[in-house]
Amino acid sequence: MTPGAAADGRDPGLQPERTRLAWRRTTLASTVVAVLAGKAGLAGGASVGVLVAGAVCGAGWVGVLVVAHRRIRGLAGVGEPARLAFRCAVAVVVCVLVTVGGGVGVVLG
Repeated sequence: MTPGAAADGRDPGLQPERTRLAWRRTTLASTVVAVLAGKAGLAGGASVGVLVAGAVCGAGWVGVLVVAHRRIRGLAGVGEPARLAFRCAVAVVVCVLVTVGGGVGVVLG
């Protein structure tokens, strides 16, 4: 058994690092959507609908950051990281959809 191999004989290699970087990219993309939605909302005369869509976008962004930060912390530990819980996977998908929906609402509103 190699020094980095897991107990079941599987060598995870750099997979946890790649997954951690993927979570970082997800948070970066979500941040870009939130910033662009905020800029679009502040550029023109913001109506109530645009402000609500911006707030929804911001809330989704915060949700993505919370879930991603928890996962990044879990991947930084020693040994094989725990699997992503189904609940967390659903939460991040919902938060990403809310962020994008809010961003679209700001741009189209």
